[in-house]
Amino acid sequence: MKLNFFRKTASDTTNRKIFRAALIVGSLALVAKLAATVKELVIARSFGRGDAVDAFLIAFVLPTFVLNIGMGALGYALVPVFVETRQKQGVEAAQQLFSSVMLLGVIALAGVALLLGLAAPLYLPVLGHSFSAAKLELTRELLYLLLPWVIFSGVASLASSVLNASEKFAWPALIPLVTTVVTIALVLFQARRWGIFTLAGGAVTGSLLESALLLHLLRKQGLHFNLRWHGLDERARLVLRQYLPMLTGAILMGSTSVVDQSMAAMLPSGNVAALGYANKLIAGITSIGAMALSTATLPYFSRMVAARDFAGCRHTLKRYSLLVVATTVPFTLLLIAFSRPLVRLLFQRGAFTAADTDLVSWVQVCYAIQIPFYIWSMLFVRFISSIRRNDILMYASAVNLVLDVVLNLVLMRVWHVAGIALSTSIFYIVSLLMLSLWSLRYLSGKESSTALPVAHVEATH
Repeated sequence: MKLNFFRKTASDTTNRKIFRAALIVGSLALVAKLAATVKELVIARSFGRGDAVDAFLIAFVLPTFVLNIGMGALGYALVPVFVETRQKQGVEAAQQLFSSVMLLGVIALAGVALLLGLAAPLYLPVLGHSFSAAKLELTRELLYLLLPWVIFSGVASLASSVLNASEKFAWPALIPLVTTVVTIALVLFQARRWGIFTLAGGAVTGSLLESALLLHLLRKQGLHFNLRWHGLDERARLVLRQYLPMLTGAILMGSTSVVDQSMAAMLPSGNVAALGYANKLIAGITSIGAMALSTATLPYFSRMVAARDFAGCRHTLKRYSLLVVATTVPFTLLLIAFSRPLVRLLFQRGAFTAADTDLVSWVQVCYAIQIPFYIWSMLFVRFISSIRRNDILMYASAVNLVLDVVLNLVLMRVWHVAGIALSTSIFYIVSLLMLSLWSLRYLSGKESSTALPVAHVEATH
């Protein structure tokens, strides 16, 4: 039996395309999560919880943070401009923009890698403040081996964003499995010979293969990995103007988890661990749902904005708001109802006692409240990116960070570590309200000043 739903047709509506893309990305992201779990089990079997694993994780933490925030923000800043350029000025102009941005990205990635390497003697002792001299030296060696990963993964991230802009979602979501498979193979067959360096080798080799595969897919779309500067024209300046507030907002939002962990450390021993255990399942759910929705909507919002189809944007926001609420609210209520059995099933063994289960399940309930609001807010985040108002997202992120700190201070006095989790859910509710109200107000202004033919709107949807 053929799955006609996954086959594109000329009669597909924008909302149907978004749903298909979100389903593809979400399904493959779940596969990637499961594969990553298998990888962690293989690593645990080979290396346990020894000093070598600690050294690798500390060596990996800062490059991962810098790459995820820096290149993720660049991709979100590029896609709306890229879509409009290709739609209005053609493939050649889009190629020039891609080449210029990729050149800037590679230069920035190389600079970041060099800076991470040169500054390693300064920040590694801070990150691994309890490490012995030998363990710290191992951490530094692993970091140096991981530096090429920064460049390869950055190129892969930007290539994935451009493929998504071209409505290619399956392969960019599936190809990250390459690093997982390579790492598992190296650990299984080379762990005794190379030790913990197999993990660094798997990361670097896998990211190189991923970037090569993604660039090959881009060539099939008529775009080439041509590191050539075409000048700081209006298109390139527009990307950079959107990148800076997007990057600032990403850093501010990334800081909220650091703030939560730091404030949990102010409570009695074990509360940081309780916060971490409670957020594992919730973070996995929200990351898959948010990534699927944001990846699928940004290219189509960008296309509608380029065509000044603001009525279409409103229609998509309304339709997918209803869909998100209808799917996530019942799921969240079930998760809350069965929080304790889930925690007991996942964690209660060995040193993890029934008392730990009671605490972690309550914290997990407080975290779970955020699920509908966080995923729903992604609709408005990507719409705002598509209209190139990332400064709004930056301001919202600043408000969220301040609100997180204030709510933590208030709620942790009453509910202790659960109050920290509840404050996270509350600031996502506030964030959704801010972004949705601003988006609807913006659309009202645009629709009143832009009259689209009724036939055009009906044909699109």
